[in-house]
Amino acid sequence: MIEKAKILDKEAINRSLMRIAHEIVEKNKGIGGLCLVGIRNRGVYLAQRLAGCIKKIENQEVPVGILDITLYRDDLTLISSQPVVHKTEIDFDIQDKVLVLVDDVLYTGRTVRAALDALIDFGRPQTIQLAVLVDRGHRELPVRADFVGKNIPTSLKETVEVRLEETDGADEVVIVEKSNEDAIYGTK
Repeated sequence: MIEKAKILDKEAINRSLMRIAHEIVEKNKGIGGLCLVGIRNRGVYLAQRLAGCIKKIENQEVPVGILDITLYRDDLTLISSQPVVHKTEIDFDIQDKVLVLVDDVLYTGRTVRAALDALIDFGRPQTIQLAVLVDRGHRELPVRADFVGKNIPTSLKETVEVRLEETDGADEVVIVEKSNEDAIYGTK
């Protein structure tokens, strides 16, 4: 893989999250009944950071849950013969709540579809809104984010990598492209 460009650095990520937090509070006229659910892995950390931003704005905490969508994926058999399933941790009632689903990158829409299927097993929220740090386009399903940190037009040869301090040791968003060798040998 060849790194083509750094799109967001730590400060830009922080500004994007604070803006998204303001947009969430404004759209929902406050935080009454609001809860955040992050999609494993990076969506969880982004949801926790958004909750921190919302607390700075409203001086109140909003509940944050963790959603594992492994068993809801439509490509489960393509990923692994024995997929690793992690625990979903939603320790609050989502019934009739304003639920903001959080992920790092919106691409085909299939991850969001799987997340919606998984969430319905926990109850029926009043509404589900979607917040993503990056929307890279190329949708295969009719899914649109309500809150977007940055729209990044990409080619199908490119990948958007969100790197976070919690998982990768640094906060940045980069575009990488498959090298000819990667394409020939089918690696990453």
